[in-house]
Amino acid sequence: QVQLVESGGGLVQAGGSLRLSCAASGRIYYMGWFRQAPGKERDFVTWINWTGGSTYYVDSVKGRFTISRDNAKNTVYLQMSSLKPEDTAVYYCAAGSVASVAAMSYGYWGQGTQVTVSS
Repeated sequence: QVQLVESGGGLVQAGGSLRLSCAASGRIYYMGWFRQAPGKERDFVTWINWTGGSTYYVDSVKGRFTISRDNAKNTVYLQMSSLKPEDTAVYYCAAGSVASVAAMSYGYWGQGTQVTVSS
């Protein structure tokens, strides 16, 4: 059983930056970040493989968000820059055994952290 705990959310002005962290209680393989805005479905944002050598981003965040990991700390990060009001959502990290954009492919989820971007 893997437990995931996100941190780093908050309120930021448009154009600002935030770094989210996701600490895992055990070894994690593929890690993904998803986000869910009020009244909307949970959407894929990005994933990273075990070594950190392979990543994938949804088009809307390419060039603005960067996922990385520190396996010594069992922690994955999401550096978010040039934030826009439409990035406002609850951000969730997830762990799975395959690279996927589908939420159902991830077996473990964190509790979520709120990111609010003001205009």
